[in-house]
Amino acid sequence: MAVLEIGINLGNRNIFEIQYYSASDNPLDPDLRAGFLSALESFTSEVFGDDINVVSLASFKLVCYSEIVSLPLANTDNNKQPLLYYAIIEKETDTDVVKKHLIEINKHFLNRFSINDIFSKKKKFFEKKFIERIDNILGDLKLKTEDRFRSIF
Repeated sequence: MAVLEIGINLGNRNIFEIQYYSASDNPLDPDLRAGFLSALESFTSEVFGDDINVVSLASFKLVCYSEIVSLPLANTDNNKQPLLYYAIIEKETDTDVVKKHLIEINKHFLNRFSINDIFSKKKKFFEKKFIERIDNILGDLKLKTEDRFRSIF
């Protein structure tokens, strides 16, 4: 029961990512994953009028939460982007608990960074200032069961 990876995408651009456990020796490029999630979000929004919630795969689940953000005083649709929070989790992890954590991370992220920074800054800007906060929010949910036991003894 663990979060393996957590990240934040702005549209089709990855702006933040933490990998707690590597899923394979050949990890997926974060921007490629962001493009996939952006396309999936657009598809579900346009076809079903809904947001992505949980995508279940054979070995993992992908839990998502998104919020539309836009630059102030911007009247064009180009300045509206989905800010998508995602967590790749082990199959048996409770998705409702993870979703609550993603909503909490959203609150902290939007309180910590201005909309202008979110749209203009590079990935490194966010990583330096936000990793510790996410670690605190997730607590031991970022540890696999065997690692939790190891930390006790």
